[in-house]
Amino acid sequence: MQKNLKQITTFLQVVDSGTFTKAADILGLSRSMVSIDIKQLETQLNVSLLTRNTRSLALTEAGKFFYDDFKRIQLQIEEAFERSQNIGSSVTGLLRFSSTNEFGQHYILPLLPEFCRLYPKLRLQYTFNSSLDDLVTEKLDVAIRLGNLKDSSLKTRKIGEYPIYLVATPEFVGTHQVNTIADLALTPWITHSLLNWQDTQYILQNNQGDKLTLPMIKSQYESNSAAVIHQMVLASLGVAICPAWLINDDIRTGRLVRLLPEFNLPSQNIQLLYPNTVALPAKTRAFIDFLVEKLMVK
Repeated sequence: MQKNLKQITTFLQVVDSGTFTKAADILGLSRSMVSIDIKQLETQLNVSLLTRNTRSLALTEAGKFFYDDFKRIQLQIEEAFERSQNIGSSVTGLLRFSSTNEFGQHYILPLLPEFCRLYPKLRLQYTFNSSLDDLVTEKLDVAIRLGNLKDSSLKTRKIGEYPIYLVATPEFVGTHQVNTIADLALTPWITHSLLNWQDTQYILQNNQGDKLTLPMIKSQYESNSAAVIHQMVLASLGVAICPAWLINDDIRTGRLVRLLPEFNLPSQNIQLLYPNTVALPAKTRAFIDFLVEKLMVK
């Protein structure tokens, strides 16, 4: 029975991770051992659970039923352990959470000492990440994410919002005139590589209620880091859309200027994402309640 549980756990992690290699890293096993566990499980069941090729893997029909049944059982077991650990409302165990690097440096890290003093029996594992996939594959309890996210199976809670600005340096504006929205199509841009600019509709609106869509732009430079984009804008390499909390000081001191300041871009959400489980662990609830109280960024 114990061997079966190990094989089932390996199978669930492979599906959650999407690859044998990543599952092996998370489980602390070799890739060959992960492959052996899956093969032995399939042999015992006398069915194929996964179809594999050199690039990807997918669940068979039998594999999907097996995954759904045992994933539900796994979640129930984890919740039972959490409830047992937290008898008497004692917040203990390991809390895994993530945020983007830049937002975390500004707003999450300064709050952690107080949270740690409130819950001294709790261990923390904090990672910087912008992806949503890590909430499942890395077994995170909470992810702090920015922007207006697409619908997902995760639970979400909005805890604030912030404006975003269209900016460049005065030196850049001196050589690339931007007097109308149409001029934005003729200038170099610095964009975020995790955003699909074909799908993202940035609507500009002025005080009179006029709404205009950004034109097709030339993305000359890209990065998945807001800090890198910030530095590239300061280096006069192009135009970018940046969160106000990151560049307010630059605008105040004149290092950056807002382009077309009579128009506003849509405010972006600050959201907490966490697994859609029946009973939320006490450690997760404590962290969410703490952030809701402390982290109201405008």
